[in-house]
Amino acid sequence: MTYLQAVILGIVQGLTEFIPISSTAHLVFASRWIDLYNGNPEQITATMAVIQLGTIAAVLVYFAGDILGIANAFIRDHWGVLTRKRPVRHSGTGGVRPIWLSEEAWLGWLIIIGSIPIGIVGFWFKEYIEGPDTKNLWTISFMLIGIAILLGIAELVGSQRKELKRLGAFDALVVGFAQVLALMPGASRSGSTIMGGLFAGQTRETAARFSFLLSVPAITAAGLLQLREAWNILPENSFMPLFVATIVSAVVGYLSIWFLLAFLRKNSTLIFIVYRLILGTVIIVLLWQGVLSPQIHI
Repeated sequence: MTYLQAVILGIVQGLTEFIPISSTAHLVFASRWIDLYNGNPEQITATMAVIQLGTIAAVLVYFAGDILGIANAFIRDHWGVLTRKRPVRHSGTGGVRPIWLSEEAWLGWLIIIGSIPIGIVGFWFKEYIEGPDTKNLWTISFMLIGIAILLGIAELVGSQRKELKRLGAFDALVVGFAQVLALMPGASRSGSTIMGGLFAGQTRETAARFSFLLSVPAITAAGLLQLREAWNILPENSFMPLFVATIVSAVVGYLSIWFLLAFLRKNSTLIFIVYRLILGTVIIVLLWQGVLSPQIHI
């Protein structure tokens, strides 16, 4: 991998990981365009997973205050229960959370609860998810269009009233199961989870913030697992470019988080829905005309 290829991949990853247009779909085409590793599927898959660590770094930096607050409250509240300094009661919060947990500690539990579905499905269907069937361009195009339609429905039917402090276990499970869709290329992790949040009645900004926080366990686990494999299968001269790609994705990802949160405070996700519909339709037409082959190797 050259440094130019690294910068291109880093920019694509940073832009598309958090904006709901599917990072995998765009990385697939970017890797073909720059002829990364001459199309070696294992090396490209490992590279894409490692670069994701850059966007997770962006989340950790952007939400550093929130994450530290959640970790501190989580430890403090549970230590208080173990030492019997905090009573275990379940009233006074409208049924949203146990009263002995602070809002920050409860958010920690919501992240854990929301991460369970993708953890289970990802473990049991790992071979299929990483196999060639999920890299088919027909699959990618249909997922682009399918999630766009569902996101549009969620915009129409969601009450968009719930703030972050009013989220409960039901919200975490809805968003968590929506995140499972992201295991299919073309779905978009952020698109799927924001869609789930809107269906659960969350405001757009709340859905996006919870989506970003929920991304930390899933993407970190995937990236670290692939990091060890990447060390064994990537050429030695590709590690510095890979480091550059990760840094670029972190910087661009940070800016993408800032943009999306600011954008969703005043706007709907319509522009992303339209983009997904157009891109998915274009891919289908190109496949139908034989311009693109359905199976692409990554």
